[in-house]
Amino acid sequence: MHTTPRRITTPITADLLRGALELERTEHGVLPHRLPARARAQCADPQLAMVESQPSGVRLVFRSRATTVELDALRTKRTLVGAPARPDGLYELLVDGRLTGRANVPDGNTISIDMTAGTAEHRPGPPGTVTFTDLPGGLKTIEIWLPHNETTELLALRTDAPVEPAPDPGRRVWLHHGSSISHGSDDAGPTGTWPAHAASLGGVELINLGLGGSALLDPFTARAMRDTPADLISVKIGINLVNHDVMRLRAFTSAVHGFLDTLRDGHPTAPLLVVSPILCPIHEDTPGPSAPDVTELAEGRVHYRAMGDPADPTPGKLTLRVIRDELSALVAQRTKDDPHLHYLDGLALYGETEATTLPLPDNLHPDAETHRHIGKRFADLAFRADGPFAP
Repeated sequence: MHTTPRRITTPITADLLRGALELERTEHGVLPHRLPARARAQCADPQLAMVESQPSGVRLVFRSRATTVELDALRTKRTLVGAPARPDGLYELLVDGRLTGRANVPDGNTISIDMTAGTAEHRPGPPGTVTFTDLPGGLKTIEIWLPHNETTELLALRTDAPVEPAPDPGRRVWLHHGSSISHGSDDAGPTGTWPAHAASLGGVELINLGLGGSALLDPFTARAMRDTPADLISVKIGINLVNHDVMRLRAFTSAVHGFLDTLRDGHPTAPLLVVSPILCPIHEDTPGPSAPDVTELAEGRVHYRAMGDPADPTPGKLTLRVIRDELSALVAQRTKDDPHLHYLDGLALYGETEATTLPLPDNLHPDAETHRHIGKRFADLAFRADGPFAP
């Protein structure tokens, strides 16, 4: 008679998670956060609350002889009214660093966002289970990378063999902050986002604070980074400041200095890389804000357009070209007293050539192929022997 092997349930605790700054106990299980409670308490923006709870770069990591792994999770997926349905978030399983399986959790909660009306509707749903079978035998390191674009509450981890926390791999920790492009935007899976791809190529442990729509030089984000142990730090600055139209050049320069000062309070000598925006044609010379094109949305497509006027005479209006020039000059000024500070022009990651061969599908966000390109370019430039993150 065939019997199902007994499953061992292992509590999901912080020592099994990497890439999260905090683990919140919820009614259902635990919720990984990429910003700590103190930071979250200082901002009531629902956009930030949504994206920081989407576990981009967060993964369960453990050692086990298990050949079957089950994970119960309650996801919260967002959909856009009038737009094509987004693909379900992927859970990607790695065995000893090799991608072995992909799966998704059905059901779950849904947030339906109407970008035209500026409203959102929350529809609750049941949790689901993602199952990986036929894993190779023997003791191994198992990683489950959580969906980068779905809030994910973890309910239960079951295996057919005991689980123990994986030992520290001894790799350097890279702490990165940026916008939805760093968050993962329209990439298909969590290990394919450009920071995850670059971290894999560079042989480092990633903590990804890419926060969609929320890279706004917030002091609470700077303090969270200041207090997070890291060997390498990067901040990608620009696109959200333009497409939200939140400040002028005078405030921008001061805010960047303050952000970097705070990082240096906690990491005085760590290599610190300031990355300017990749090419985004709609905002190169046109200030923000940007908004979805309602005519395109009515036809089931999502495209963004710049709402500003390139001829606007308002002093200090930010465009991507203005930001690149200012960041380059600011870093050059600071490096006189900070030899561990570096600058990377975002056009070296994605510029005019790439815009021709790998255009941004919605005029704002890279697709999966472009994420891989940006990740490789970053690794080539940052982790090379004479790069800012050289071994």
